[in-house]
Amino acid sequence: MTLQWTAVALFLYVEIAANLILCLPFISARRWRLVFSWRIWNWLSPYWNKCFFTMIMVLIVLFLDALREVNKYSGPESMQEAKVNTNLFDHLHMKLFRAQRNLYISGFSLFLWLIMRRVITLLNQVAVTLEDSAGLQAQLEGAVKTAKKHQEDNATLKRALLEGEKSMSENKHQLKVEVESLTAKLKEAEAAARKSEAEVEAMTRQAKGLAQEYDRLLNEHHRLQNVQSAADKKGQ
Repeated sequence: MTLQWTAVALFLYVEIAANLILCLPFISARRWRLVFSWRIWNWLSPYWNKCFFTMIMVLIVLFLDALREVNKYSGPESMQEAKVNTNLFDHLHMKLFRAQRNLYISGFSLFLWLIMRRVITLLNQVAVTLEDSAGLQAQLEGAVKTAKKHQEDNATLKRALLEGEKSMSENKHQLKVEVESLTAKLKEAEAAARKSEAEVEAMTRQAKGLAQEYDRLLNEHHRLQNVQSAADKKGQ
């Protein structure tokens, strides 16, 4: 195996190991997000896209080269030469085997390179989604607590309103009874006042009659005194 294909094979093994580690179930997406947020990744992030597309181009070139070698050594012309020269048959099959091996190595390396990038992207998206869902869950719990509090406040206000209406009804009934009682007392007071007025009028009329009788008697008394005085003067 040449140096370039040895490097591609090592790169394939590294990709397999990295993808296996990324797919471990006991490492959550949040932990991977913490790992991806290290400073070293922030420092490498400007070069990441360039490195990614460079590796894709290199792997595509190697894959096409391996595909060309496979087509070269599996073509009909090569098979006819191998049939003519028996010593060339084993050498041709060895070349074909190496070309197919290189084709598989470069193809799987290209495939896993794309898969690894996609897995990293999905892990970041899952971590962000979990964080957002946790925030939404906290907001939802807060909204539920607020709604329960409002419901309790509404129930308290309804109870207070019902108690207030009940108290107002009782007070209204009590005020109605008091008004009826005061109305009855007012009627009794008016009747007593009319009775007192009638008695006062009767006493006034009686007083006037007594005053007139007193005046008459007083005049009669003066007249009798005058008559007696006149009789005394005649007797002397």
